Amino acid sequence: MQERLQKILAHAGVASRRKAEEMIQQGRVTVNGHIITELGSKADSAEDVIKVDGKKLRSAQRHVYILLNKPRNVMSTSSDPLGRPTVLEYVKDAIKERVYPVGRLDFGSEGLLILTNDGEFTKFMTKAGGIPKVYHVKLGGQPVERDLVRLRSGAYIDNERLAPCEIRLLKGGENPWYEVTLHQGRNQQIRRMFQSVGHPVEKLRRVRIGALEDDKLRPGEWRLLTEHEVSQFQREFKK
Repeated sequence: MQERLQKILAHAGVASRRKAEEMIQQGRVTVNGHIITELGSKADSAEDVIKVDGKKLRSAQRHVYILLNKPRNVMSTSSDPLGRPTVLEYVKDAIKERVYPVGRLDFGSEGLLILTNDGEFTKFMTKAGGIPKVYHVKLGGQPVERDLVRLRSGAYIDNERLAPCEIRLLKGGENPWYEVTLHQGRNQQIRRMFQSVGHPVEKLRRVRIGALEDDKLRPGEWRLLTEHEVSQFQREFKK
């Protein structure tokens, strides 16, 4: 059965569907020896010879879902041209399947990150307005309430309107901690939000993805999601 090429790559665990589209446009994918660069092109994974970077595509044997506590100063990408450490280095010796991060955490941020080879799972988890994510944030200085109200309601930052979010104080002081719940994931969104009101982020840690949390995982540690945890997300997919 013919399907869109990016969907085939995602199902095979090569990358998320969005990343697969980039790979196609970059000329890294061939079908029966022909380079494919047009999005929307179709193929039959059972009949056609599909290669990525010259390597024959193999269907993912099983879907894998990993919860990693990403340390600071680690890239949440599959590779890095500057040679910085990536999240894959923590699982590569134990996980045979080719997995990739679901979304991103900034290089200097830490906390929970999911790795998988399930393209449909990734597509849902990263879509706008999808799964809420909760962060604990330490600030340089105490924002005034009117600035917090503006950020909660969805402020304009860098000519972009951000979605409303929840912000509540966890611990006061000269450098307070706040809990921030986001319903969208823009590039360095939390850092940009607080920088815009004059209080830069000093530490940022993701502590929950949807209902998923695990305060027992230390930085650099990981575990497989349970069947119950995966099914919880899958029920959200169907809503």
